[in-house]
Amino acid sequence: MKNKRLGRGLEALIPQMDENESASRQHSLDEVEVKSIRENPLQPRQEFARAQLDELKRSIEQNGMIQPLTVRKSGSDYELIAGERRLRAVRELGYRTVPVYVMDVTSDDRMLELALVENIQRENLNPIELAKAYSQLQKEYGLTQEEVADKVGKDRATVTNIIRLLNLPDQIRKSLRDGEIGIGHAKPLLSLPTKSAQLKLWQKCVSNGWSVRTVEQEVRSRLGNEAGDNRPVKAKKPARLAHLEDTLRSVMGTRVRIVPSGKGGRVEIHYFSDDELDRVVEMIQNSKS
Repeated sequence: MKNKRLGRGLEALIPQMDENESASRQHSLDEVEVKSIRENPLQPRQEFARAQLDELKRSIEQNGMIQPLTVRKSGSDYELIAGERRLRAVRELGYRTVPVYVMDVTSDDRMLELALVENIQRENLNPIELAKAYSQLQKEYGLTQEEVADKVGKDRATVTNIIRLLNLPDQIRKSLRDGEIGIGHAKPLLSLPTKSAQLKLWQKCVSNGWSVRTVEQEVRSRLGNEAGDNRPVKAKKPARLAHLEDTLRSVMGTRVRIVPSGKGGRVEIHYFSDDELDRVVEMIQNSKS
């Protein structure tokens, strides 16, 4: 099957017009009844914080709708492409009509693309929503993580680390969604070899209010102890090699061992699932470009 390719992205949502195009802009903007606009069924955002919605309502009450909604025609009504928080706000405020920009979008693929990019670049998604949006872009359009990063204006490592959050146990993902822990707490947990180990350390992190640095230190300690349990006691590893191991663990997001032997040695990169192996291989491949 031919891969779908991502189009122009966010700029497609914001018409770029010069003075000579002002007339055509008037034809693109409209005022429609709020009740005629249906929610976007492809909306990546799953949760809408009450405090942020109330803040937006106050802003609209004071300043009006500065940014029109983006919609597409659907029969005699309209279907929202971008601006669900604004739509919810004006509904609660009891607005009868609202300004909209009507786009000629006929395919669900194109609508999904616009909804995803708009949410990623404009909205304050929680980490799990963001991870799902990145992953959906990758799967729906056959993009590599490098290409996803380019489209949303992030570096590849950031996109990779965000998507990896989806590999965490459900309880930890919920903790991230609820803001109980941050990405900095969750990222080191991914280096632990089992979900059980991840959950145990997460529970301690939440119970004790650990900082990100404390979580990182605890993960390094556990990885070091586990590796030590499986091999004979040896002389302490040189500081330089220990530092390089820590660097590689941080970059690869998994357990890494440097085993010196004579003038050379080997680097062992551990993985704990097929997905983890695919991620490590992709990271190595992308590092060559």
